[in-house]
Order: sequence, then structure tokens, then C-alpha cells
Amino acid sequence: MEISQQEAANQIKVLSDKIDYYNEQYYQNSKSEISDLEFDKLLAELIKLENTFPELKLPTSPSQRVGGTISKNFETVVHKYPMLSLGNTYSKEDLIDFDERIKKTIEFDFEYVCELKFDGVAISLTYENGILVQAVTRGDGVKGDDITANAKTIRTIPLQIKSDKLPPKFEVRGEVFMPKSVFDEINAEKIDIGEAPLANPRNAASGALKLQSSAEVSKRKLDCYLYYLLGENLPTQNHSDSLTLLKSVGFNVSDTFRTCKTIDDVWEFIQYWELKRLELPLDTDGIVIKVNNYRQQEELGFTAKSPRWAISFKYAAQQASTILESISYQVGRTGAITPVANLKPVLLAGTVVKRASLHNANEIERLGLQINDTVKVEKGGEIIPQVVGVDLSLRPTDAEPIVYITECPACQTPLVRKEGEANHYCPNEKACPPQIKAKFEHFIHRKAMNIDGLGPETIDLFFEKEFIKTFADLYTLQFEQVQSLKKSSSKWAQNVIDSIQKSKEIPFERVLFALGIRFVGATVAEKLASYFKNIDALSIASKEQLIEVPEIGERIAESVILYFSEEENKKLIEQLKQAGLQFEIVEKEVIVESNALEGNSFVVSGVFTNFSRDEIKAKIEANGGKIVSSISAKTNYVVAGENMGPSKLEKATKLGVKIISEDDFVAMLG
Repeated sequence: MEISQQEAANQIKVLSDKIDYYNEQYYQNSKSEISDLEFDKLLAELIKLENTFPELKLPTSPSQRVGGTISKNFETVVHKYPMLSLGNTYSKEDLIDFDERIKKTIEFDFEYVCELKFDGVAISLTYENGILVQAVTRGDGVKGDDITANAKTIRTIPLQIKSDKLPPKFEVRGEVFMPKSVFDEINAEKIDIGEAPLANPRNAASGALKLQSSAEVSKRKLDCYLYYLLGENLPTQNHSDSLTLLKSVGFNVSDTFRTCKTIDDVWEFIQYWELKRLELPLDTDGIVIKVNNYRQQEELGFTAKSPRWAISFKYAAQQASTILESISYQVGRTGAITPVANLKPVLLAGTVVKRASLHNANEIERLGLQINDTVKVEKGGEIIPQVVGVDLSLRPTDAEPIVYITECPACQTPLVRKEGEANHYCPNEKACPPQIKAKFEHFIHRKAMNIDGLGPETIDLFFEKEFIKTFADLYTLQFEQVQSLKKSSSKWAQNVIDSIQKSKEIPFERVLFALGIRFVGATVAEKLASYFKNIDALSIASKEQLIEVPEIGERIAESVILYFSEEENKKLIEQLKQAGLQFEIVEKEVIVESNALEGNSFVVSGVFTNFSRDEIKAKIEANGGKIVSSISAKTNYVVAGENMGPSKLEKATKLGVKIISEDDFVAMLG
């Protein structure tokens, strides 16, 4: 049913107010008043209305949170107030010296504010009349990059502030970070598909903020703590009151700050948080100490590089020394071999550490490790601790050089190492026991087929009794077979059977992820499924066609082609089809805008200024056109953006297919 523009405006306001309210309850008050599904439905309804009436879409709309903007270049912006660095200290003596310098200028009538120094990416947010108008990175302190579209996807950054306490124009600074839980999830997936894990959450957050697609930034689930208010005619006289004000009007301010009367109080705060900070959802590497009163800050002034009224105390790295007793080698689902250091147990950051990551042969060689060495172990955001160095002065006479294995520790197959890759691999994916079992564990995982009731031990028993050899065998399991594993638990057996049947409803992108194709993680699977729509189209795609998919490179393309070239895999997919699994995208309802493109087929390629590729495709379908994945003589138009594939351009030219720009496409829509 068609609605008027006024009706749409009213509905958009109601939906926006609801979504803003639920966001505030969730992110500011830690309350979930509705389910994720209900929230997503409200957001989808809002986006649907805004796509139908784009003139009603506001910069403060909650739909900005899901992104969609493509930024090919980030404009450089000069900071109104330079973002200076802080002087660092590592000792109580340095803090006492800092305190004495403060007293020489402003005597004794002052106090400090202590805040945790979050290990993230500094950001400056500018608001005009309560609306977020610009977000800029720190850069070199004088100028940074405009990342406004990406910052808007961070749900704890308000798009609009309703308060008469703040001036018409003000700036808020903060730290963007990737929560440890998100970082661990991403790394677990990278390790699962045989990729090198991210180094640390800070680098991950920094890389995410500079992605060209704000929709991709949204998926990284970044967070942000705000800690500094700047502007003219501020309503507060000191820093702690500004933090309280920012929190009261909706900014995400950490509750960990505290005012301290003396430098001894500051030291007490520092000692309290040395271990307590490890319980926080993000990494911290120190404490920032500031003189609280703004007038006194002005009196103290600045050096060329940093304020005289603030200093940063840095904690020593969470590091311990212990003995490297041996190295074991783990075989992953993709055959990737991961060396793990077996250590003499040592206390590190409140936990006993017995094992630490060594990543690959290159890392062992770089560190120059030998068995019985005294090694330095550090917790730096990794899923497990990592060895970061060796104390050569303590190397014993019985130290043994490490000879990296040449055969798989599980099946004795000679290992391979492809050119340009750091990891060694066991190529025996069809018969190497840990690979096969790990593939099944991956297949049943909650992010894949989500089969409840099964776990590594149950999978081992299924193999032992020869109930299963391939994924397809799960779908022929009988109740009696499952119950025979735990004879007293018929309820458990029925739950397993029911969960296997329910997994047939899992959408195509997750089924594709579950297959365990090397380098095809959850995000890549989603992109491939969205682009090719079904398994048949994907299975016959050429390398050229695969690379046309956003963020799909040669390595992924080659892996996909290799997977579908093997007869066993083709047979497996046919069996899974027969079992009833989903191997095509269920198309979403298309809101018809016009029939301006009716009868025409389009290929979309490249990067665009005003639309994402998916938005252009949605516009084509909404206006009667048809999307095709590859160019043929029957293709009517190629909508070409920057970086269009040269082979695609050559093919379109050869076949006489009309190539149009983004502006041409908009003109076709009228």
C-alpha cells in the first residue's frame, strides 16, 4: 500500500525515536528492552521507508549506524584545537616531580583527575546545534583524516545531542576501540581459515576506521569512550564536571575516572587499577593524570608538544619470564600447522600460563628460540599469550636448536608451504584425523549450522562407530544411533535429531561458511552468497568473476575454484542439497519505485562516490531492472565505477555493451 510523504515522515520519526530510545537503553543503561530480532525489524522498516523517500533521510537517522557510504579518499582536516601528546612516566618518583612542578606555579589549591588511558584510536567529534557534523582522527596532532561516515556506525557515538547545557558548537574527544570479545571472535575466525591473526585490538580498530565502506566498519562492532570537552563558553569550570555533564546528556563516558586531592591519592588509584584493568572490555596501558580546574590548566600552559597540566603514567607490559620446555604442533581445520610453546608454568596478569603462541616457523626463526631458553611471555590482546623475546644471557649449555617439523604430527604426510605464505600445511585434508574432526566441529558450530547437542567428544564417537564420514551423513543419522552413544538419555538424542533437522533452515551464506572452504570465513561467505545468489552460480564462477566480488582477492578466488573442482566436494554438495539444506539466497522483498529500467539487464562493477555497489543493485531492481553477475551479449549496461576490472571493461567493449557512469545511471532513473 502506497503512503504519502507526510505519512512516511511521521512513521520515520516514530521509528527513529523508538530506535534511539532502545539504543540508549542498551548502550548507556545496559538494558535490553526488546530482542535483537525485534530491533532489527524496526531498523529494517526505517531503512525501507528512507529508501522509498530518500529526501526524508536525515544525518541523525539511526540508519546511519549500518553504514553504506563509500569513501575513496579521506579529506585532511586541520584541528581547531591541536591534539597534543602527553609526557610519559613509569615511576612514582616522576609523578612526585610532576606534582612539585605544578605546586611551583599554582601552589596548593588544586586537585587532579585520574582516568584510565585506553589503548585505542584518538578521535575528535564536532557537534553543531546538537548534531554530529564531523569526526576526525588525531593524525599528526595538527591535522587528521575526516572519517565522519565511519564514525557514525559506532553506536556509542551520539548522532544528536538534545541539551541546552552545551554551547551551539563544541568538540568532544575520545578513544575508539575494538572490544576484546570482538577482537577474539575475529582472530578465532582468521585462525580457523588459516590466516594470520590480527596483532592487537588497537591496530584492528585503526584499520577498521580507515575502511572505504562504512557498512564494513559497522560490522567491526567498534566502541568509543569520550573523555574531553572543548569549546567556547563551556558551562563547567573543571574537567570532572565536564565528564559528568557529557555522561548526563548521552555520551559514553567511562565510570572509571576519579578526582584525587594529592599525588599519594593518585598513586593509590594507579595501584588499584594495575590488575583491575584486566577485567575491562578493552586494553589499557596506563593512567592519565590532569589538573582538574580549567583556569589552572590555562595558567600552567603548554610546551611545544604537550600540556604542562597533564601526564601519562604507563604500566609495565604484562610480561613474565619462564623456561621454554618444548614445542608442540597443532593441526587446524584447513591443515595449517601452528607451533605452540610449552612453558614452565608462570604467573602472568593474574593467571597461570603454561602455553603460548609462536605463530609460525618465521616467528621461531626471528626470535632465535632454542629449547630450554628463558623466554619472555606477554599478554597483548592475543587469544592466548605469545612469546615476544628470549634472554640470550641466560641460555643454558643444554639449549637445543629448534628444527621445524617436515611431516604432519597426526598423519605423517609431508608438509607444504606455498610461496608468500607464512604457515606450513598438511595437504592430506581427506584423511588427516584432526582436520576431518575439526571440519565437523566447524560445520556444527553455532555461527555455521548451529547444531546443538553435538561437540568434539560426540563427533569422536560418531567416527569411532563409523556413523559419519561426511557432513551429509549427519542428515541420515537415526534416533537409535544417536541414543546408543548415551543409552540413558533419549531426550538428548531427540534434541540432537531435532537440531539437525532445524539446521536445514540455516541461510545459504552460513551453509557456505560451514563447508569450510579455505580462506572463506563468515564475512567472505556472506559476500559470495550475496553476489552469486546460489551455489550453482558460485561453483562455475571463473577467477575473474570471483575477484569482481568486493574484497575478494586472488588467494580466495583460487581456493574457491580448487574446492569446486574436486569431485568429492561436488558429490557432497549434491547430497546436502538432497538433504534439504539452503543453497540459494532467499531474495528480500523489492520495493518498486518505478519501471524506468524495465527490460534492461545490468552488471555493476567498481567503486562509486554516492552509492555502495549493493545500493546501486537495489536501485536497479526497485526500478524494474535485472542484475546479472557476468557480461554477455545479452547484457544491456555496465554501470562502471572507479577500479573497474580491466578484463570486464575489455569484454564489455568487445561485445558492444554500453558502459555508463554513476551520473548516467542516476539520469536514467529520472
